[in-house]
Formats: sequence, C-alpha cells, structure tokens
Amino acid sequence: MNDKIIPVEEHPWPAFVPDGARVLMLGTFPPKPERWSMDFFFPNPINDMWRIMGLVFYNDKNRFWIEKEKRFNLPMLKDFLTHKRIALWDTAMKVRRLKDNASDKFLEIVETINLEKILEENPTIEAVVTAGEKATGVIAEKAGVVVPKTGTEVSCTVGSHRFVLYRMPSSSRAYPLPLVKKAEAYRDMFLRLGYEV
Repeated sequence: MNDKIIPVEEHPWPAFVPDGARVLMLGTFPPKPERWSMDFFFPNPINDMWRIMGLVFYNDKNRFWIEKEKRFNLPMLKDFLTHKRIALWDTAMKVRRLKDNASDKFLEIVETINLEKILEENPTIEAVVTAGEKATGVIAEKAGVVVPKTGTEVSCTVGSHRFVLYRMPSSSRAYPLPLVKKAEAYRDMFLRLGYEV
C-alpha cells in the first residue's frame, strides 16, 4: 500500500495582464521547474504555444525562439502580449501531481483560479481562451455552461462580466494535432475576435 503524501504545489507566478487586455489565455498549470526554459507561462521548450503564436501573427514558428540558447525570448514575448493586449494565467492555483509530471490527466486541482476577481479587475476582457480539456472544464463549470467542443466557443457570464469562452487545441506535443493545424485554429479564433493576423 502506498501511503506517500503528495505535496501541494502553488502556482509560481501572478497573472500577466497588460493594460486594456482583451483576451485572457489560460492553461492548466506550469510543468515542474526543471522543464522551464524561462520564468513565464508555457515555459517548456517542447510546448508549442509560442510557436503557434509565431505562426499566427508572423508566419514564423521560431519568432520567439532563441535556437542557440534553447529558450524562448521572454522580453519579446512580453512586448508581443502587451501590444496585442493578451493576458495570461492558468486555471489551477494549487495542484497535486499524481504522476510527478505535467500531464493534465494526472493533475489534481486543489484550488482554481478566482475568475470572477480577475474579470472584475479587468473589465476590458472580452474573451477567455482555454488551451486543453481540463482548463476548459474549470472555466465552463464556473460559468455554468456545457464544455464546448475544441475550436468552438460559448457565451458566458461570471459575476457581472460577460465574455466568450473559446476552447482551443492544447499546445502540448501530446495533443495529436499537427502544429500547423493548431495554428490554423488559433488564427481563426483571433480573426473572429477582430485581430489582424
């Protein structure tokens, strides 16, 4: 019998919210620190979120990647997100890793995002974008809506804030969809939100 107590991990970063943020993008929870290439969201070098953004906005999957240093360019990412008014956070604030990895399947969420508070503090947010099934489930439950299918959206209200929830493909390499197809889904979403891509 395994009586090992699994520790609770707290989220390492505050939300990144530029002035006038229009979109709040949410993952589930960061991987373990040894998987980070930077001290920021989607830090794993093999996670494709920043390659997706590079393809969507610049037609260059390596736009934010520094090959010789094997890391993402954090100042460039923050400038991009600020300019595009894209906020970032995660849906889990405290977790237990049941298998000692970053897989959502083996992540027990102990405490979720205070979505009502972040939306109340940032009334310009018009869309919440979730990357993956677990993250989407957390937000759908808070909004009292059925979890939308991947690549689709649903109108929501949390507190007094109305927004559109977009469920997007996971940027994890474990999600079985080619990078170009993931980028197409995100590009379509940003176009629907009125972004120039």
